[in-house]
Amino acid sequence: MARDEKIKIQWEAIQNNISKKFGGGEKMDLDAIVFLIGIQELGKGYQKFGKDEKLNIIHIAICKLLEPFGYYEFDYFDDEGWPHYKAIEELPNLKSGEQTILMKEAVVLYFEQNESLI
Repeated sequence: MARDEKIKIQWEAIQNNISKKFGGGEKMDLDAIVFLIGIQELGKGYQKFGKDEKLNIIHIAICKLLEPFGYYEFDYFDDEGWPHYKAIEELPNLKSGEQTILMKEAVVLYFEQNESLI
């Protein structure tokens, strides 16, 4: 089986599992799943977040997801417990579809390393 096909199948399984748990009957898209990963990595549980905090949560998730690929590295937790990452390698210029594939692959890898979350 080709690598892309394997990732597609794994992504769909993860998407279905998470959607059942958190989607309220609706299929969650990549952005929603990335946000949930950010909430998980923040470690504060679900609460009301402002717009800027939501963007920061998504940033946390993206950094965490791309860390195994060598783009980011965990740096420290600030006084409020928010994780901070530093850029290690510049992200490549990818087309929109290529970005989506990279993020889905990163989500699959994240859940392979954190099986207890799904």
